Parts: sequence; structure tokens; C-alpha cells
Amino acid sequence: MTGSTVRPRAVLFDWDNTLVDSWPVIEDALNATLVAFGHAPWSRDEVKRRVRKSMRDSFPELFGERWEEAGRVFYARYAAIHVEKLTPIEGAADMLAELAEAGFYLGVVSNKKGEFLRREAAELGWDRHFGRLVGALDAPRDKPAIEPILLALEGSGIAPGREVWLAGDADVDLECAQNATCVPILLREHPPEEGEFPSHPPTRYFSDCRALSRALKSL
Repeated sequence: MTGSTVRPRAVLFDWDNTLVDSWPVIEDALNATLVAFGHAPWSRDEVKRRVRKSMRDSFPELFGERWEEAGRVFYARYAAIHVEKLTPIEGAADMLAELAEAGFYLGVVSNKKGEFLRREAAELGWDRHFGRLVGALDAPRDKPAIEPILLALEGSGIAPGREVWLAGDADVDLECAQNATCVPILLREHPPEEGEFPSHPPTRYFSDCRALSRALKSL
């Protein structure tokens, strides 16, 4: 990894498992859907390993022609539990408040359905920090395509490029940043393993939200 010392004008974030811990909710809703359609449930490790893309990009592979029906089952279960189980990642609330106060333009680029994303942000009181919260189906294509980044920056006067950091926990976030020529930031507890991201390595790695906030404010 090579470090970036250029102070960005905008910082975009993934949502699930970057700012909020969504694995219990995703596992619950996905396994309810898999079982309903005759598949074996997945373990937590398998969920973490395989859940990356948005529903419109991943469910056709899982459920074939019935993927839209499966999507309705998933969303019904997800809608019933996601707010009550909403758990912020440690340090995320303070980081967002600090970065907003420091004058960074903040946005979210998520593969979570947009209506769920915005409801969760409002529930946490974080929506006031973001210029735009972009979820799955909000743009013509989802991550790792560049359209969600373009939509997240719309109206900010900031163009995709080296003045924009995209922070997330997964390969799809790094690939999305690279596709849009933004700075890819890996934000998760464990550092990247050797050879984990051969085609889209992170420019910077941070183990937690506080470390990312300190680094940004020091630039």
C-alpha cells in the first residue's frame, strides 16, 4: 500500500459493516430466504465471504428466474428486523461528526436498498452529516460501477478523482473506487492479507473509525 498525503475534499463511505454492524441482520434475512427456496442456510463465515454485490447483481445467480420473488421474501424479513437490530460500528458516530465539522463533504455509497439505507441513517441521526446517501437501485447500476459515486457527489461541485476517498470493508468498495479513479480506503478491523486484493489494492488501511478520522484531520 502506498499512502496518500493529499487532503480529500470528499469522503464517501460504504454502509454495511463499515459504519454499522449489519451481519446479524443480513444473515437472518438471507437464511430465511434460502430456506424458503429450498437451499441450505449459510454459516456466518459463508455470509461474510459471499455477500458483496447488490441484490440485482447477486440474486439471479442464487435463485435463477425466481430471484425477484426471493428478493421480496428477503426484503420482507429485512424490513421487519433491521431497525431494532441496528448497531453502529464503534467510533463511527464520533468520526462522522468530526469530519463534518472539519468541512469534509460526506456521502454514502452502499449496495443496501436505498430506502433501508436512508431509514437507518435517519434512525441513528446521521443523515444530517451526509450530502447524499446512495443505495442499491438509486443509480442505473450498483457498486462496483461508478454511477453510485457520481450520484453521491452530485450537487457537491466535487468530481471523482484523487480528491475523493471511498472507505469500505470489502473488495467491491476498493474496485468501485478504482473504477471512478478515487482513492480506495480499506476500513476494517483486520489488515489486508497478502495478495487479498491483487487487482484493486487499497491506498490506505485503517483499523477503525478513530484512526481514519485522525488521519484525515491531520492532512
